[in-house]
Amino acid sequence: MIKKFINKPENVVSEAIEGFMVANKDKLIKIENVNGIIRKNLKDKVAIVTGGGSGHEPLFLGFVGEGLADGVAIGNVFAAPTPNTIHEVAKAVDQGKGILFVYGNYAGDVLNFDMAAELLEFEDIQTKTVKVADDVASAPEERKEDRRGIAGDVFVLKIAGAASEKGWDLEKVANVTQKAADRTYSIGVASSPGSIPGATELPYELGDDEIELGMGIHGEPGMKRTKMMPADQLTDELLNTLVMESKLQAGDEVAVYVNGLGSTTLLELFIINRRVHQVLTEKGIHVYDMDINSYCTTQEMGGFSISLFKLDDELKELYDAPAKAPYYVKNHSIDTKEAKV
Repeated sequence: MIKKFINKPENVVSEAIEGFMVANKDKLIKIENVNGIIRKNLKDKVAIVTGGGSGHEPLFLGFVGEGLADGVAIGNVFAAPTPNTIHEVAKAVDQGKGILFVYGNYAGDVLNFDMAAELLEFEDIQTKTVKVADDVASAPEERKEDRRGIAGDVFVLKIAGAASEKGWDLEKVANVTQKAADRTYSIGVASSPGSIPGATELPYELGDDEIELGMGIHGEPGMKRTKMMPADQLTDELLNTLVMESKLQAGDEVAVYVNGLGSTTLLELFIINRRVHQVLTEKGIHVYDMDINSYCTTQEMGGFSISLFKLDDELKELYDAPAKAPYYVKNHSIDTKEAKV
């Protein structure tokens, strides 16, 4: 048996949501009868709805808040949310300005969000969709539409939320969000597998001295399996792929996100981030901002991903806009009166 601090496997998602909500009930509302969460104090604007499978926390439920998503539809572990869940979340956040769906490009999510969009159309609620497909290892450039969404969701959700907060109409919010998705590039590496709660064996194995370059966040095959290597050498190899795929050149400007997949420590991520900055600087690529955290995880998977977000003036302004959610805060000063002890 794989060790997990759970009660019953069938209760993992509901109990996790319950635990999350009791800590955030001042900011968020749980929708009855479905695994959906929306923000309090909804604004009169285009609503942003995200979602995906559980097991990637704090994505997706931790990114509901000001300047980010207005609602989230939550699926079972590594499974898409149901069309009914998405439909109920969208109805709960609708302000009459339309709904923008933002989610990772996986077959189950695409099918269920599309079904929910059809249901909403029958109720005269307009929707548009932006699928995040930032994982350059998952398909070649000529099949970019088949690429998976991984940690780049963070950048794309940030832009969608900031654009909607400006009061732009649905088409304009969708267009700039799609531009952000098109300019986001990620690649990851796994050193050990993550496990599904209740499973009696791991979904795959990696040798003690093995890593897999480009492995997906559900254990999908990567580009190649190789021997463990020093952090700088590994970072160089991943960055070379990213720079080639993104066609970044000297003078370009990027935001960088180094994401831990679950068990990789911040100590290690800091070392990776150091090398990312060195390499990009040597190439004449300006690093506008860097974030180091574990936002898009796969339970206790070992490994990390690097995401590059190619900025322009419009995207930079939106990127800098305030955002505040349980697991992501940008440009908000800390009010000590509200600090929890």
